[in-house]
Amino acid sequence: MTTEAELVNADDQRLEELFRQSPAGEIPKGPMEGRTIIPGAGPAGARLLDDLVRLIWWRGKVFSPDGHLSNRLTPLDILAVVAKVGPGPSLLDDQECTVIDYSRTSLVFGGVRDEIRQVGPDLYLGLIWLSGRRIGWFTLRGPDDGTA
Repeated sequence: MTTEAELVNADDQRLEELFRQSPAGEIPKGPMEGRTIIPGAGPAGARLLDDLVRLIWWRGKVFSPDGHLSNRLTPLDILAVVAKVGPGPSLLDDQECTVIDYSRTSLVFGGVRDEIRQVGPDLYLGLIWLSGRRIGWFTLRGPDDGTA
């Protein structure tokens, strides 16, 4: 079983391998806790950078049953930056994943596309694309799952 802590401390090669091997899984429902992954930063550096991102910007996502989501921003949990959500092929390997598409919902983030696959119970690995180029990773987990 893969844990969030293993994902956060993994290198880029391991993350890609795990993403390729994982099923699309169910589309999440409701609020999800998010963490950024900075491959190569080491456990202490990755945690520090993730804490900084969570403190000033991104905390996770809220999936609605109508096929959309909002990002949870700042410590105030402001819901903003809406995206369309649904199944589709990954840009990485053309296999099914859950696509989070901002191209029709955001002028500022229109070039961003997230893809997620389920890597454990209520745990997802996310891949961030900007204008078709892979730029980062993140995790999503259910709010009741405090394992990290």
